[in-house]
Amino acid sequence: MGKNGESPKDEITPIDLKSALEERYLAYALSTIMHRALPDVRDGLKPVHRRIMHAMRLLRLDPDRGYVKCARIVGDVMGKFHPHGDSAIYDALVRLAQSFSVRYPLVDGQGNFGNVDGDNAAAMRYTEAKMTEVASLLLEGIAEDAVDFRDTYNEEDREPVVLPGAFPNLLANGSSGIAVGMATNIPPHNAAELCDAALHLIKHPNTKSRDLMRFVPGPDFPTGGIIVESADSMAEAYETGRGGFRVRARWHKEDLGRGNWVAVVTEIPYQVQKSRLIEKTAELLLSRKLPLLEDIADESAEDIRIVLTPKSRAVDPELLMESLFRLTDLESRVSLNMNVLSGGKVPGVLSLADCLLQWLEHRKDVLIRRSRHRLGKIEQRLEVLGGLLIAYLNLDEVIRIIREEDEPKQELIQTFDLTDVQANAILDMRLRNLRKLEEMEIRREHENLTEEKAGLEALLASDEEQWKTISGQIREVRKTFGPKTDLGRRRTDFGDAPAKDLAAIHEAMIEKEPVTVVLSKKGWARALKGHLADMSNLSFKDGDGLKVAFHAQTTDKILVMSRFGRVYTIGADRLPGGRGAGEPIRIMVDMENDDDIVTAFVHKPGARRLMVSKAGYGFVGVEDDLVANTRKGKQALNVKAPDEAAFAVPVTGGTVAIVGENRKMLVFPVEQVAELTRGKGVRLQRYKDGGVSDVQVFNLSDGLTWHDSAGRSFTRSNEELLEWKGDRAMTGRMVPKGFPKSGKFDG
Repeated sequence: MGKNGESPKDEITPIDLKSALEERYLAYALSTIMHRALPDVRDGLKPVHRRIMHAMRLLRLDPDRGYVKCARIVGDVMGKFHPHGDSAIYDALVRLAQSFSVRYPLVDGQGNFGNVDGDNAAAMRYTEAKMTEVASLLLEGIAEDAVDFRDTYNEEDREPVVLPGAFPNLLANGSSGIAVGMATNIPPHNAAELCDAALHLIKHPNTKSRDLMRFVPGPDFPTGGIIVESADSMAEAYETGRGGFRVRARWHKEDLGRGNWVAVVTEIPYQVQKSRLIEKTAELLLSRKLPLLEDIADESAEDIRIVLTPKSRAVDPELLMESLFRLTDLESRVSLNMNVLSGGKVPGVLSLADCLLQWLEHRKDVLIRRSRHRLGKIEQRLEVLGGLLIAYLNLDEVIRIIREEDEPKQELIQTFDLTDVQANAILDMRLRNLRKLEEMEIRREHENLTEEKAGLEALLASDEEQWKTISGQIREVRKTFGPKTDLGRRRTDFGDAPAKDLAAIHEAMIEKEPVTVVLSKKGWARALKGHLADMSNLSFKDGDGLKVAFHAQTTDKILVMSRFGRVYTIGADRLPGGRGAGEPIRIMVDMENDDDIVTAFVHKPGARRLMVSKAGYGFVGVEDDLVANTRKGKQALNVKAPDEAAFAVPVTGGTVAIVGENRKMLVFPVEQVAELTRGKGVRLQRYKDGGVSDVQVFNLSDGLTWHDSAGRSFTRSNEELLEWKGDRAMTGRMVPKGFPKSGKFDG
């Protein structure tokens, strides 16, 4: 029973489930966005990184001090500021120390901090760390009221809301994270270039992001590599805050003498694990997907050196590398999604210019706060110094008051019109400070501080002076991380992907072998090894039989025409092997249920085909226009029921011979047929009933040849074909004597 005899049931408060879920999920989403996944545009840090930096400052781990065990740092961060798992904190700390993960490391690590192969760092009890110069810049002025502080999670301590950030960390080191309903991915950039862009923005704040690309041409990855993205695409990405960059490994050809050579990769794309890259390439090599490559070897020490041995010295190095770029992580795409917290509160996708402008505004805010803090300190000191100078001018009277009066402090205040602070300063003064030299030093200090105070007041009163000071600070950063320094020089270059023939690259990725392509009447396809001469021994499922068979290479593209006039493209290497009946073509392409296969043939670049419908319409098409890059294929011959696509015969001569189901034949020049990329075409032969039985394109000088059911060959010369010659769309005349009863040129 509850209080006053009430049952516990009466104490339950009903809450609407929908509103409760919305409220709780929104709280979780905001927590993830604000305190975990998205960086602050001002210092480029997430809370865990900011807390690590703050804890290291409190531990006095300055660049010129000694190292401390990482376990000590992680313990302080977890105990005082970050109530999460120690492994999460240590992982974040490790990444800040990895020169291959972070362009400008914030942590100077000593010990095993992992490597580019993807190996983990040693346990935190073994590794040591301290801050780098970059971290010192981010923290510069934090003790001078440069930023706001807030209570920690247990309200026992204080932590900074944001760091002063004298270094353009957001863009220089980049960031990545997945929040609720949003994500961020910012690649690293060159600090000196960002400083140049910032200095330009100070003078020209309305500059567009694409115009800043003359200062910031693109990302600068810690692992180097070559960016092969177009300038327009990158400009669009920086303007909108969303896009991506194609990054390729850096490689060179190394001669071994006597015409032999190897390709040596010295830099790999950003965030690609070297061991995984080599493992995947070796798998492709074993599965015969890289026919131009003989072997891959990792000869890396501290620097990356991956040696690629070609199948033979005749292999084109560019072609070998293009095939590797297409299939492996030697080329990868680094996405750009500049989704950050503006003012530490509002998530939004910013452009390059917006990111830099908000950083500059933060620097101005920090400058004003530090200047006011310094001004306050100067005023306090000047007050003290003013009192001391009065004491020196009236030293005998001051000594008398201190020795003789019961309340010397009040007497001093009344006698010399002092403040409480000044009176305390005089009373706290040591005897040794009464020497003449001390008086001179105090006067000099008073003059210097008065001069500094005037300068600070002028700075706070002038917007122009503030930006001038900020420009000076940025120039110092640029000097520290300039292109002539080891850390500051650009590592990633820009280039164009070689304009290699796509067909040649496709061939380079498939081992070239002879095959015999077999297509059954019910649409089952397979590829038998070798070029078979005798097709009579082929086996099929019950009720099925041979429709068409032809020789090809595994590097060929097979074009398949359907009854509805669509042409589908299938790589010969994708066809199932010779065991069994193969697989239905329907599962390889997106074909309609009531559609059927009419014919198939090997694609020959530049070749032409006469596309003919059952009703006797057709056109000449170039095979290159028939090739499709998707499973949906391409519509070639436009047909409406009851008409349907019937033939796609090679144009190997200048004359067309067409035979109707009415056994009438017509011979006419192929030039009378329109050449189209797709369409219904023109009428080839006129019929009262039925449609086309067969069609052939031949050389008139060689004569028209056909074979009867017994396999005998018949040829009619140019003169003998005179009575069947005419123009397209005529009805023609009855076929010559000896023409097969099937109505087909091949019996």
